[in-house]
Amino acid sequence: MAHDMYPEDRPLLTPELMVRAYAAGIFPMSEGNDDPNVFWVDPQRRGVFPLDAFHISRSLRKRIKRGGYKVHINRDFSGVVDGCADRDPTWINHDLMACYQVLHAQGLAHSVEIWDEQGLAGGVFGVVLGSAFFGESMFSRRTDASKLALGHLIHRLRAGGFTLFDTQFVTDHLMSLGAVELPRTDYRAELSRALLLPADFHALPEDAPLQL
Repeated sequence: MAHDMYPEDRPLLTPELMVRAYAAGIFPMSEGNDDPNVFWVDPQRRGVFPLDAFHISRSLRKRIKRGGYKVHINRDFSGVVDGCADRDPTWINHDLMACYQVLHAQGLAHSVEIWDEQGLAGGVFGVVLGSAFFGESMFSRRTDASKLALGHLIHRLRAGGFTLFDTQFVTDHLMSLGAVELPRTDYRAELSRALLLPADFHALPEDAPLQL
């Protein structure tokens, strides 16, 4: 996918810089967990998830009805970030992980987590500015755990008045669930509007059932 990249050497990455970058439509990535550098990405076509377009498959619908899992918000934010970074290759390096922890402590980064009897089964995390949610990554240790987390996240964003769910890029998997691409100019117009509107990530209780 075509995108513009701006290389940056450490130690310039800070949580404050990340917030300014998100607000400008730019996000950081690294080449790997042990790579100390980051680069800034400004895609020509941006992945977004229309909040009314999440597609719940028949199999996922059955999984939701079967239950056997609990949803928690920010119970183990570090564990979710670690789970997302625990893959090869990964774009999350140590500096990015540290910045996400600071943003979480500031109330700007959140995780939606799926737990079962074995512990943390999967989750998704991202950054909030205004009514925009910048989805960073998700992971799964059990079948459908990341899909469950995504479904509960979208339900939460809808209830909280969010207007933009940024997925950065799209994959075949995300597209099958309803994600689309927007040209950069259209994305930035939506982002500008979203930054001016309030939203509440905690509008729902943790145990709110996923509406089918």
